[in-house]
Amino acid sequence: MSAFTVVRRIVPLQFMAAPWLNGFQMILSALHALSWTLAIIATQRLFDGITQAAAGEIGFRQAVTPLLWMAVVVFAQQILNGLYAFMIVVKNSKTSGRIRMHLFQKLQRMDPVRFEDTDFLDDLNKARESVDIIPYFSMTFTDLALFYVVYFISVGAYLFWLSPMLVVTLALSFIPALIAQLVRVRVFTKLEQENAPLRRQYEYYQRTLCDREYFKETRILGAFSFFHKLYDDTMMLLTDKEWHAERKTTLLQLLLNIGSFAGMAIATLLLFNAAMAGVITVGAFAAVFGALSMIFSVMDEIVNENLGQRSKDIGKVANFIRMLDMPERMGTEESVDFSKGIVAESISLTYPGRKEPAISDLALVIEKGETVAIVGENGAGKSTLVRLLTGIYRPDDGTVTIGGVSSQNLTSAYPKISGVFQKYQRYKMTIRENVTISDRVNANRKKEIGVDQDRRISQVLKEADVRLEYDLDTMLSPEFDGIDLSGGEWQRLAIARGLYRTNDFVILDEPTAAIDPIEESRVYQQFQKLATGKCAVIVTHRLGSVKLADRVIVMDAGQIVDTGTHEELLSRPGKYADMWAAQAKWYER
Repeated sequence: MSAFTVVRRIVPLQFMAAPWLNGFQMILSALHALSWTLAIIATQRLFDGITQAAAGEIGFRQAVTPLLWMAVVVFAQQILNGLYAFMIVVKNSKTSGRIRMHLFQKLQRMDPVRFEDTDFLDDLNKARESVDIIPYFSMTFTDLALFYVVYFISVGAYLFWLSPMLVVTLALSFIPALIAQLVRVRVFTKLEQENAPLRRQYEYYQRTLCDREYFKETRILGAFSFFHKLYDDTMMLLTDKEWHAERKTTLLQLLLNIGSFAGMAIATLLLFNAAMAGVITVGAFAAVFGALSMIFSVMDEIVNENLGQRSKDIGKVANFIRMLDMPERMGTEESVDFSKGIVAESISLTYPGRKEPAISDLALVIEKGETVAIVGENGAGKSTLVRLLTGIYRPDDGTVTIGGVSSQNLTSAYPKISGVFQKYQRYKMTIRENVTISDRVNANRKKEIGVDQDRRISQVLKEADVRLEYDLDTMLSPEFDGIDLSGGEWQRLAIARGLYRTNDFVILDEPTAAIDPIEESRVYQQFQKLATGKCAVIVTHRLGSVKLADRVIVMDAGQIVDTGTHEELLSRPGKYADMWAAQAKWYER
């Protein structure tokens, strides 16, 4: 993606994130640029006035007038400086937040199976890295560009009036530094592509050393040194790549900057000759001579600071644009009627980057009011099948019909689906929010019609056998000045979250791994009551829990290898009977 394409795509996006703030700051930039040109003219008039007053050509009052104008210009510059700095903080904070939200909305519309792709995760890491860069990147080509354009046009017109060759010399001295920055664009774009996978590893190793969820295991197992070495090695590799890129571009830039300095020397000589020949006044010489350092400072700022930094960032910003251009999951919000059940016909799915299919030519029908248990060894494809049956994933081949509608035509069927999963989330929120987050629309509606929400929350907490001696507004996070729960308490709270959601299709995917068998039995008995008249799926390794299911599906290597009731499967040799025997021996006396 060319630099021009990146700028053309990202600048309008940044501008629309906060149009009024961006517009106001662009006006400030133009006024700020004009103030510097006015300062040169005011300086010339001031020196000419002093020279004429010293020669007795004008009076004191006429000499003071340029001084007052100079004071006004300087005062205006300070006001504009302060306003501009303030606007940068306000505008960039707001636009980065809006752009980050733009990325989140894009991810919401993408196919969830992409998150199983390593290349996609690298792309996502690159896009996230660029979010905070975009406001400053775009600012270079909007308000700062406007500042530079207005400044050089106004100053250039003034210098051209003094001496046309002066303008030509300054323009030519700008070219070598620009070439250096074009080289930096290529070098650092390539560097960003190489660094994204390494940066993901670096961030992960950092979490293993610092995050609360890792510290117990890393300390007890003595793994701190192991992860510290991985972290250190990855950091050194990242910095080494950065060092080589900087060294390569800096040496080139140093050589080309010599040409810029030569241009400044020639411009100074031209100015000196014009003053000695009487072409320009002493005041003009003093004003322009003093302004030359400012002009070259602005040139250096454009090339080395703005274009230089942006050349390093352009690869990251290009990654953000590529993320926005990725295909989205197409479909419509159609009405799903779970009374028609769920039908999977010859479905197959292979995860990105893998050769073997996770699900292969599988067929299954779940009728309304039927509870189906899915069992099998690790890696059999149980969780993948659940994701296909719920419409989270779409099959590569075959069709899944959810409530009479093909999953290929649905953006989601989620509003009528509830689930509790083995890898449940421990949201750092209050108890109330941890429960009601599963059904925020209905939770708000209940408030509007006056239904006692606390009573409903207490009911599902009781159904999930959650016994907490805390207020519903208690924060569940030590980081946020709250408390923490045990693993079993968190798991029961996750079950309550799933029960709170209004649903016609409910899934329990290994939700009881952290609670004891007695409490597990209570949960499944309660689940059996709640699943009455609905489509329901249980995924479990504990075969004693499948007795409540109307039908048991046995999976192996992505296929259904047997099906029947618990008693039917035990009555004949097969994988289910072998799994039952293997588990039963641990409970035999």
